[in-house]
Amino acid sequence: MKAHARLVAVLDNGRTVLRELKSMAPLTLVPRRQRGPGAVVHLVNSATAPLGGDELRLEIHVAAGADLTLSGVAATLALPGLREVPSLSTVEVVVEDGGSFEYLPEPTVVTARADHVAVLRADLACAARFHTREVLVLGREGERPGRLSSTVHVTCGGVPALRQTQTVGDASLDASLAVLAGHRVLLTDVEFGGPSGRAESGPWWSRTPLAAGGMLTTALAPDVVTASSLDRSRTGR
Repeated sequence: MKAHARLVAVLDNGRTVLRELKSMAPLTLVPRRQRGPGAVVHLVNSATAPLGGDELRLEIHVAAGADLTLSGVAATLALPGLREVPSLSTVEVVVEDGGSFEYLPEPTVVTARADHVAVLRADLACAARFHTREVLVLGREGERPGRLSSTVHVTCGGVPALRQTQTVGDASLDASLAVLAGHRVLLTDVEFGGPSGRAESGPWWSRTPLAAGGMLTTALAPDVVTASSLDRSRTGR
């Protein structure tokens, strides 16, 4: 399956307007009724995906001054396909000066025998604001996970700000103290354009300021609830 969805948000008379809203199953974009100047859209997985061999692409463009939140409504299951080939999901983000974009998908569960590649590219203007959170769950209850590679590339004002790739699903590496230390959930939170902070760390979490002005928070936990509480206690969200 190949699917391409696109979302464009612009500022019009002090309110964020969805200028373009293009869905293609399984990437279904559902706008929520506005109660303020910002716009909220839900990303609904309207078919079983990603399966091995799927290629899913989502484009988001936030114009100057616009404020957009894109959130998931249910966990994503990365599943094996009939052929032993990886699935690919790509999210491409552009945020112009004064624009604000928050991307909050629900957790991704890496099921047995899955092989998935997730790529997020964000091109931010110097005065843009961007926040995203990724939660990876290694397998369903009592299940050994497949493999998932997650890459995040962020540029700010044309300058590389974050380039990171994380791979889960290798039993020996996942058990290593240098990688996941046997934890089942990996949370990564990235923010640019928010309040600056200092480096912090604690048992199974760390928060690191980036040279380009952003913040990177990572947490390991046995379950999603614990990982999310660790992140909220550090970021205040």
